[in-house]
Amino acid sequence: MSRLVCFTTEKLLQQMKLLKPILFIFSGLPASGKSTLAKLIAKEYNAIYLRIDTVEQGLRDLCNWEVQGEGYELSYRIASDNLRLGQNVVSDSCNPVNFTRQEWENVAKENGSAFINIEVLCSNKEEHRKRIETRKSDVKGLKLPDWEDVENREYHLWESERIIIDTANKSIEESFEELQEKIKQYLETC
Repeated sequence: MSRLVCFTTEKLLQQMKLLKPILFIFSGLPASGKSTLAKLIAKEYNAIYLRIDTVEQGLRDLCNWEVQGEGYELSYRIASDNLRLGQNVVSDSCNPVNFTRQEWENVAKENGSAFINIEVLCSNKEEHRKRIETRKSDVKGLKLPDWEDVENREYHLWESERIIIDTANKSIEESFEELQEKIKQYLETC
């Protein structure tokens, strides 16, 4: 029995226009709202969801390693496999330095895919700190950073085009709606 797949006309037109998978490259500091939005986009675009925190914690747990860049390297390979299969992919990571940002873009280019850089931030320092101090990890065994860790984290200024979503003083729904609209505008200019 075949399955009936329903698309909105707008989504179908976007997919037909691109005729290639999309790598959604999420970046931002911890507790900015990045993972929440990345998961929503993964659902919306029926995309494979790759979370660096999960990959790195898995390497720590299974291999007893002090992980440096291995989580990113492994994730680039998994993303490549899925893009070659025609699957959309969402990468969810802090992606704090220009080198990793460029590497993610290269993954898309090398696999004939489109990519969209998305930076998620929380410009309200008080709100951001409260999120850091009250959140719980949904990755088993992952030690979350504290506020001092986040403030001292290396995070380069951006050198490439990106969508910026500031989640400060907004609900998840408002931030997601804004992101969907910006993705739609971006895809229309491709």
